Amino acid sequence: MDIFGGAPRVLGYPRPVTAQQGADATLRCQIGGDPRPEVIWERKNIQIPSDGRHQTSEDGNAYLLTIAGVTLQDAGQYICKAQNSVGETYAAASLKVEGEAQPQEGGPTQFGVNGMQQPTENGELEGHQNGSCTEDNGEEPSGETSREEEQEEADAAPEDKPRFLIKPLSLRVDRGEDAAFSCKISGAPLPEVAWEKDGKKLSDVFESAHFSASGQEGGWFQLAVYRTRAPDKGVYTCRAVNRHGDALAGAVLLVERVPEREAGRVSSSGRAGGQTHGAGSLGLPRVIEEPAGASEAKKFAVAEGKHAKFRCFVTGKPKPEIIWKKDGVPLEPGRRHLIFEDREGYYTLKVLYCKVKDTALYVCAASNALGNTLSAVQLSVQGPAVRFRRPLKDVEVRERDVAVLECEVPDESLPSAWYLEDQRLAPSRKYGMEQKGATRRLTIRDVETDDDGVYLCEMPDGAKSIAELSVKGELSGNGCATQTKR
Repeated sequence: MDIFGGAPRVLGYPRPVTAQQGADATLRCQIGGDPRPEVIWERKNIQIPSDGRHQTSEDGNAYLLTIAGVTLQDAGQYICKAQNSVGETYAAASLKVEGEAQPQEGGPTQFGVNGMQQPTENGELEGHQNGSCTEDNGEEPSGETSREEEQEEADAAPEDKPRFLIKPLSLRVDRGEDAAFSCKISGAPLPEVAWEKDGKKLSDVFESAHFSASGQEGGWFQLAVYRTRAPDKGVYTCRAVNRHGDALAGAVLLVERVPEREAGRVSSSGRAGGQTHGAGSLGLPRVIEEPAGASEAKKFAVAEGKHAKFRCFVTGKPKPEIIWKKDGVPLEPGRRHLIFEDREGYYTLKVLYCKVKDTALYVCAASNALGNTLSAVQLSVQGPAVRFRRPLKDVEVRERDVAVLECEVPDESLPSAWYLEDQRLAPSRKYGMEQKGATRRLTIRDVETDDDGVYLCEMPDGAKSIAELSVKGELSGNGCATQTKR
């Protein structure tokens, strides 16, 4: 048995390797774990097979990748991934290839990155980038450096070039939690900063609402990744550039599964099982014959006011049609029900700001010309221990009207806070907030379509009462109303 039992862990981070063009290069990573992990090597999110110029091998706890006859195109970052039944980890290795590039005729200039990244003991990556990236914008770079640029580079003081005073640290978070990287950079002029994941721009792999990058006075820069998902794991790199040079530092993000939350998925494996139908397959992680009863479905509990998320993975030819049902009634996308197919190919239902009335049997039903199947989960929404005497009720008003939301707390002395979804509201000309005895009242004046949404009244113990405000369009002169915001 491996003395480093359990989930895989890095025993020795890969050292950066420098090789001459045409020579062989070997990247090495030491990983332990029990059971013994399966290890693969990747570059740019693509697994490297052990054949041709690339050969993978093992030597005890050491895992090696040997590249024969390296070229400038082989330079860059490689990822060693290890996984067993307990968990997973990975480490980054860098390869620098020395030698002059042969001039190319026609086409864009190649992307020559000779990254030198030295992982530290905590998995942090540091170093700088030697090389250049040219955009394929139809212009052919000359490949020459002007004398003025050479003189400027020679005159630049060391402190003018970008330098990391504090580098981002590697993180391990539970799925669903936010992750934040911070670093401090010096240089004159202050460098411009861009963040990447696994060598790709964040805007190419994430939707804009999933992350934010910001800078503050003093050379501090931050990257926040919101409500982390399994695909968010990877190597995050901060690139700092000014006219005197560039530098980079990176860190690893690991996203851990949380067993209690995994119950909210239709299946823990997501791809196991299924049925075969003719030439293709139509498979759900778990098949339940209809009618499906609550006793047959998996069970999932959530506190009132929290979100519930269900996912199922389906394959089939032709591509199946997916319908989500609540207690046998098809669900339509709406203010509190999001239905979509995520980046991993899972069909997803998200119930926002759950109410007790959302307690039900939810079914993911898939069908195509060759057959049908379904999977189910029983959602139980648990109300607070101390309940509201009178909860909020849904309200529907027209634009420019006044909307009033009202509830009663169990004790007159209890304070309360009002929220429009995740945004806390404050008294203003727009919002009036009153407390009379146990009654808590929110008045929304001059209602607009932007006021349409989910409102919450929250007590100090976290107990919430939830209501939806629907805003109908104004009546025009011909008696027709404009469209309601959804």
